[in-house]
Amino acid sequence: MAVTKKLPKHLHKFIVKQPYKNYTAQNQAVWRYVMRINTDYLSNVVHQSYIEGLEKTGISVDEIPKMEGMNRILKDIGWAAVSVDGFIPPNAFMEFQAYNVLVIASDIRTLEHIEYTPAPDIIHEAAGHAPLIANPEYAEYLRRFGEIGCKAISSAKDFEMYEAIRLLSILKEDPNSNVDAVTKAQKSVEELQNNMGELSEMAQIRNLHWWTVEYGLIGTLENPKIYGAGLLSSIGESKLCLTDKVKKVPYTIETASQNFDITKPQPQLFVTRDFAHLSFVLEEFANKMSLRKGGLKGVQKLIKSNNLGTIELSTGIQISGVFMNVINDKNGKSIYIQTTGPTALASRDKELIGHGVEYHSEGFGSPIGKLKGINLAIEDMFPKDLEVYGIYEGKKITLLFEGNIKVEGEVITGKRDLQGKILLISFKNCTVTQNENILFQPEWGIYDMAVGKEIVSAYAGPASLYSFKNIGKLSKEKTQKIEYSPQELKLHKLYKKVAKIRKDETLDLEKLTLIFISLKENYPSDWLLPLEIYELIYKSNSKLESNFKAYLSEIKKIKKYEQLIKNGMKLITKKH
Repeated sequence: MAVTKKLPKHLHKFIVKQPYKNYTAQNQAVWRYVMRINTDYLSNVVHQSYIEGLEKTGISVDEIPKMEGMNRILKDIGWAAVSVDGFIPPNAFMEFQAYNVLVIASDIRTLEHIEYTPAPDIIHEAAGHAPLIANPEYAEYLRRFGEIGCKAISSAKDFEMYEAIRLLSILKEDPNSNVDAVTKAQKSVEELQNNMGELSEMAQIRNLHWWTVEYGLIGTLENPKIYGAGLLSSIGESKLCLTDKVKKVPYTIETASQNFDITKPQPQLFVTRDFAHLSFVLEEFANKMSLRKGGLKGVQKLIKSNNLGTIELSTGIQISGVFMNVINDKNGKSIYIQTTGPTALASRDKELIGHGVEYHSEGFGSPIGKLKGINLAIEDMFPKDLEVYGIYEGKKITLLFEGNIKVEGEVITGKRDLQGKILLISFKNCTVTQNENILFQPEWGIYDMAVGKEIVSAYAGPASLYSFKNIGKLSKEKTQKIEYSPQELKLHKLYKKVAKIRKDETLDLEKLTLIFISLKENYPSDWLLPLEIYELIYKSNSKLESNFKAYLSEIKKIKKYEQLIKNGMKLITKKH
């Protein structure tokens, strides 16, 4: 597949083949209903780029889009789309975005959840997200968000929360789910939400994503327009959000600390004055991240995350692995770092030859900082300086760092970058200590010491994407394929017959009458198919038309269908 060629291999595991043949005729009718209602209503309340974008991104109002067709059109605006199974981990989601790839959940909401679904679906992803990327400024915001967001450090609880929300959304969307299982999953999410502790970088950046990309408003507080995909794809919330029932707040960096509940309508929404302001807030947040600040706090966040991460030193050397320990001095400066398990060293995101995970399979440790009593840091020494201080091949030497980290051994060699800056010094017969604490012993082999006076960056994931074979976890919970009863399958066949009549543009009243009889006898609570038929026979002046009008009026008495049928009938009369 052409799209995946530009993606790193570890993202391929999240991509699934779009199950287009599995979409039922009822699924297609759900898509059609939501899209027609939304485009009619949204034309007056949405950001102007949305309606233009629907056409530019090849999204049809009448049928669920095929990924291949979307990609042919998205290619012209520098983007692509891939199909995935429901929620994927936030880091992976962001990383796809960084490569200008839109992640689209392959499932579609059921008829019962036509107004709003707790699970990501193709209406939300394709019809909500895709059209706006035709706006270059917004598309660049999305790409940049992905680039920065995938470097955000998670807490150990973040993945637990992701799994809990994913399970809850799967269970809520499946009509065959056990009620007790849904209640238990809901309780699990609520317990985690109440016990997350201090928000991680990933949790904060997810909040920013939610309140902009998913649930954002744009313009003025008095007259905002919709641009968030969650609002664009929800019939109910797209109307509710512009009423006084939902509080409107100016969008600022403080929004990063505002959590959300994915299972309920949002009590307040944030309004950005324009798309440029989104990028301004994103940069403001990025400046607070360990990605740009580094330091002791950055390493501590990586240790807490218990996940693969990277620190970069002032020389540019990058150390990627699972960080287990950092020693700091009384001034709060990192003086020694340690990883556990497979570790890789890199420079400028490219693995240093001979310093991959096979070589550093059991972890890595190194002092950070300057030598005691010497103003010139090792990284700033020219070859002559190194010779003066005895740091050259074959020389037995003792290096005492500030913070009392002592490295004693025989210099074997060093590694430099293209500019000649020394990145790494290797020793044999080496002992590394801090006072009485032994950090490395000669029998452990060669000691490779990273060179750098400070940590300038700390972020999630590896520096070189090719250093680690299996980055990111696939969820153990798979989206449940809905098992339809024989009765439901017969109903889907009726939907298919009606769709064919519409496509053929030949009004077969006899066939539609037989379908009507079957509907009344076997499916008295189905409201969408009668609406689809009424659209075909409207203004036909037939007896069947008056029968259907009366029939829809009866179903409309069921409260949960009342507004849905009203909206559909209003659209039919407007069309004619």
